[in-house]
Amino acid sequence: MQNGVLEVESEKWEASANHIAPPALHTLGLVDYQTTWDAMKRFTVARSADTRDEIWLLQHPPTYTQGLAGLPEHLLNPTNIPVVKIDRGGQITYHGPGQIVAYLLLDMRRWKIGVRELVTVLENAVIDLLAEFGVAARNRVDAPGVYVNGAKIAALGLKIKNGRCYHGLSFNVDMDLTPFNNINPCGYQGLRITQACALGITANINELQAQLAQNLIHGLQRHYAGQQNFVHD
Repeated sequence: MQNGVLEVESEKWEASANHIAPPALHTLGLVDYQTTWDAMKRFTVARSADTRDEIWLLQHPPTYTQGLAGLPEHLLNPTNIPVVKIDRGGQITYHGPGQIVAYLLLDMRRWKIGVRELVTVLENAVIDLLAEFGVAARNRVDAPGVYVNGAKIAALGLKIKNGRCYHGLSFNVDMDLTPFNNINPCGYQGLRITQACALGITANINELQAQLAQNLIHGLQRHYAGQQNFVHD
């Protein structure tokens, strides 16, 4: 971050008929929410057909975010934590240190992927990661995200503009969960929240972040390969 502005060097790439460069990974550390959101919007507006896709991996200081359809009554108790009204789908959620945030800045047409399919890729990246540590997790058709024994461990939210997306997912690792008590998480009253450390996962956040990023890339590549095979068949 320079002078309060998130600086990410974008990459160019040359496409071939059967190959897409994997998204470039940028590990940004602890960064302000508003600054990061502004940077995502700038990237998406400025990108061209030759701009390489990116995944930003980071954490945020304590912040509530309220989606386009977000209802103010889902903030149950006023706090000194800022509430940022943003342009993704969904209701209100919480971000804070100890939570991995992965923002996917993708040309969805390039990957031949729709919204529902991309949501599945995001969910499966977390489900597969937890499975490596012996934790059984699942998604829910009625409420996007990842759940362990009914408690939410990962939240999703996307913004799609002209076939290009930004925002992504948040995965709770080792954080103060108390601020979730002040909201109806993702608009669901009484929804329980959990995190990796409460499930006996002792791997550090950097290790989990790296594996999550690889799972996301592999999920995109598997989807694209399946689309190519479908066309060829």
